[in-house]
Amino acid sequence: MIIKLTLIRSKLEELRQKSGAILERHWLKILVAAFFCFLMLERNLTLELRLSTTKPFMDLGQESPAGAQGAALKTAGEGNGKAVFIADDSEKRQRQQAYVERFAKVAQAEMRRYGIPASIKLAQGLLESDAGKSPIARENNNHFGIKCFSRNCRKGHCRNFEDDSHKDFFRAYPSAWESFRAHSLFLRESERYQPLFALPKNDYHAWATGLSEAGYATDPDYAEKVVRLIEELGLQRFDE
Repeated sequence: MIIKLTLIRSKLEELRQKSGAILERHWLKILVAAFFCFLMLERNLTLELRLSTTKPFMDLGQESPAGAQGAALKTAGEGNGKAVFIADDSEKRQRQQAYVERFAKVAQAEMRRYGIPASIKLAQGLLESDAGKSPIARENNNHFGIKCFSRNCRKGHCRNFEDDSHKDFFRAYPSAWESFRAHSLFLRESERYQPLFALPKNDYHAWATGLSEAGYATDPDYAEKVVRLIEELGLQRFDE
């Protein structure tokens, strides 16, 4: 055992002497090589850190850029009568705009024939059909919530969506266009809506209030919701 330890010490001493000789002879080359190794290691480490984050140069003290919080929010009515916020670029707002683009010309044609402001017709359609997404609109082509009170309905004339009470039957139409025409006839031929047609065609505030007072909907905020939709979507431009 003592002999082995002596041999190991002897080898280590020999190795130390050789290392010292190499270091003394090539110290400059070793120093340069170590310097380049340090530079490469630092570069790789920096690259790895940058790749590990999606925003490596984020300034946490910088204020959010304009528009970072999304488009400005506007209020719109929901079924509970309360105002909610809908972003201009939200899915619902896009559906509303698509609905307007689809039916604006129909509403204007009905306005010229029956005297109902296009803005009012579009806003009511948007509200009653949830921009065409409600089951009554999708399955019945009924965009204005028009109910059926007939006791002798032919097949396909109406459909129940709530319960077994006949008051919850809604008219069914072959197309959305026929629903727009039925809405025009419904207002034009109903005695309780006749005072509306004495109003100016561009006074959508008065029309919305008149519809609500005549009992078109039970929602006490109905007129406010109609006006809000008209103004948010600029529907009054279709009354010109």
